[in-house]
Amino acid sequence: MVRALVTGAAGFIGSHLTERLLAQGADVVAVDSFTDNYPRWLKQLNLAGSSRQASCSFVEGDLLELDLAELLQGVDLVFHQAAWPGVRASWGSAFDGYTRNNVLATQRLLEAARQARLAKFVYASSSSVYGDSERYPTGETTLPRPISPYGVTKLAAEHLCFLYWRRSKLPVVSLRYFTVYGPRQRPDMAFHIFIRNLLTGDPIEVFGDGGQSREFTFVDDVVTANLLAAERGRPGAVYNIGGGSEVTLAGAIETVRSLTGRDGPVRYRAEQAGDARRTAADIGLARRELGYRPEVGLEEGLCRQIAWLEEAYALQPVQTAKRETAGPETLLTEAGRP
Repeated sequence: MVRALVTGAAGFIGSHLTERLLAQGADVVAVDSFTDNYPRWLKQLNLAGSSRQASCSFVEGDLLELDLAELLQGVDLVFHQAAWPGVRASWGSAFDGYTRNNVLATQRLLEAARQARLAKFVYASSSSVYGDSERYPTGETTLPRPISPYGVTKLAAEHLCFLYWRRSKLPVVSLRYFTVYGPRQRPDMAFHIFIRNLLTGDPIEVFGDGGQSREFTFVDDVVTANLLAAERGRPGAVYNIGGGSEVTLAGAIETVRSLTGRDGPVRYRAEQAGDARRTAADIGLARRELGYRPEVGLEEGLCRQIAWLEEAYALQPVQTAKRETAGPETLLTEAGRP
């Protein structure tokens, strides 16, 4: 039986990856420190199904404090999803948290992994490493020039991965995700905010003119990319993981309005430091070497995310204030769950 370690297992992507691994018969060590970047109860909800399975061992703890040698015993695959996320929040004094969680924790895990007999170490990077790219769609050979401190930390961790492959032959593969969305998306991310505010009747705030565009990738496709990278990824390589759905923010809002049947107001604010004007992925390398092909289109993916939000929060406009103060038990009960 394959034994996998998933860091950030209670997060957005990590929880989906944990579920898929368990469904495929893997034995999973799921690690999360429950950082306070968004509510703990929501992360617990993410991991609720997996943590009840006998083949899932959950460990709560910080990668900079845990006994990683013990954690890696018998592990065949590492999926390093844990990170301190967010472009806009990474400036100023907050940068200390980004270096700690994105760079130092990754280095410590890589160092410990040198002593393990791993088949593959898959690192979750980000399209933020490109910044405002020189060309679109952007390929992996494009010079990375991050325009946010967050992007700098993700690129630094990528370089550490490459160094540990080159120096110690640790079989590391890095995946650069392009704006992942879907059920369990973090509350600070655009689609989560757009959908939630439309359902509650609150205005949507857009930073910039709405003409900036993103390549959106559905979370199930990202999970598939991780499994393909574990099986077929070339050690030392970096792969773009996109979804084939590039759309402006204004266009994305119109799509969400159409799918929810709600027509809430939009307020435009000043652009935020660190936001790229455009992202678009050239996934040719991932197609050729991994066999990666995104399968979920934008409308289908958004329908799934809307359904999840409606169930998880049971949102109704007149109950917005109640929802903001309710705890997980209240929300689960109102969503019709036991």
